[in-house]
Amino acid sequence: MPHAGSSHKRSGTAPIEGLIVRNWKLWLGVLVSGVCLWIALRGLDLQAFWQIVRQANYWWIIPGVLVYFVAVWARTWRWRSMLRHIVPIPVARLFPVVVIGYMGNNVYPARAGEVLRSYVLRRREGVPISASLTTVVLERLFDGLVMLLFVFVTLPFAPLPPAYTSLVTVFSALFLAALALFLAVAARPARVGRIYSWLVDRLLPTRLRPAIHGLFDKFVVGLESLRSPRELALIFLSSCAIWLAETTKYWFVMHAFPFEVSFLVLMLMTAVVNLFTTLPSTPGYIGTFHVPGIAVLMAFGVGQEVATSYTVVLHVALWLPITALGGLFMLMEHRRRDGSAPLPPHETPLAADTDPRSLT
Repeated sequence: MPHAGSSHKRSGTAPIEGLIVRNWKLWLGVLVSGVCLWIALRGLDLQAFWQIVRQANYWWIIPGVLVYFVAVWARTWRWRSMLRHIVPIPVARLFPVVVIGYMGNNVYPARAGEVLRSYVLRRREGVPISASLTTVVLERLFDGLVMLLFVFVTLPFAPLPPAYTSLVTVFSALFLAALALFLAVAARPARVGRIYSWLVDRLLPTRLRPAIHGLFDKFVVGLESLRSPRELALIFLSSCAIWLAETTKYWFVMHAFPFEVSFLVLMLMTAVVNLFTTLPSTPGYIGTFHVPGIAVLMAFGVGQEVATSYTVVLHVALWLPITALGGLFMLMEHRRRDGSAPLPPHETPLAADTDPRSLT
């Protein structure tokens, strides 16, 4: 009987242990968000915080949301320019896919919205997931470089709080190294491909080699836009315009609260906040969005209660509209997918990428 009880205990706990192992990123994100929330709320006068939130002039949220969607449209245009070497897609057709991706990032862990976006794009336009994911990574790389540019441009006028200097240094090294690697692959795909093939043929089982070799080819296709100096400049300039537009949303929302800082300070806040959101966190960047935003504002003389109320409302204004619209587009996508009409010719898959089994 003791043996049977022990066996039962093992069989009952095994699924739970497996769940924890499979979702370690989720639990790490929960831990990071919890620590960040503790830091953000430490010493906060909750009564004063809620009073400021209640008294805010929420009419300023409307122009902020509008300018944010202008930035999302610009993001769509940028992605279209990266994808045009694979399949030319009108911005109007691509916009819902981008919004679905942002919705996915807001409700699923580990930025699963990026995979969701590529999956929806493959179903709609036939673009291989591996190729489109490469362009998504490229987008994030340029976003990170622009955030670092914002930091260095604003430093003479809005010094970075000392606690964040090391973080910015680490991100600078990572993003610059990634850009150098991508440029090297785009400039010398044949040479890098030979090195890649040599490693695959020696390190992987024979049955896996054909699929892995094919992934590199699609990865190179996704980097095609880096081979043109003109396109490289357009991607960088459009990325700057996108983040200036998003900072403008920060500026509009600021007017709903009883404080004022310069646009340069808001550029610094935008940069530090979005660099922080690359860290593991819960879906929607809870905590990792708030701690750096509050810290930057307090470093420039904004009281903790005001800085916290502004950052919380700003986060909701960034999260809720695009999540709601993305959910609507996703519902329409499900209905479209489940319809009886056959796929049009331009949606014939270009490659048999594997469907994602799960977003968690």
